[in-house]
Amino acid sequence: MAPARRTGAEAAGVGGGSGVRHQCGPDGELRAVLDRLGLEPWDITRTQEPQAEELGISAWPKEPAERERWIGALAAHPRLIQRPIITADDGSAAVARDEATVRDTIARGR
Repeated sequence: MAPARRTGAEAAGVGGGSGVRHQCGPDGELRAVLDRLGLEPWDITRTQEPQAEELGISAWPKEPAERERWIGALAAHPRLIQRPIITADDGSAAVARDEATVRDTIARGR
């Protein structure tokens, strides 16, 4: 049996009292996180997921006029959001796929 895959947050030893939290809530919260990341919804979308393929997301235009459509899809299908996304107390955020990104985000939040 293969060992369980650890996220960057787990590898960095992020625990409950770290001042860092996962974000993936309703569309209003998603907009706030996108603003903190400085990204657009298509930048954090897992387009290869079966749900994304069912929705035809890969063919959707990546332009400001379509932003709300993308946000609505991510809010309705949170599995499509790249994870983990963490936010720090200083207002910064990061898609934390690796331990170095997690540590950097935590350091900025202190």
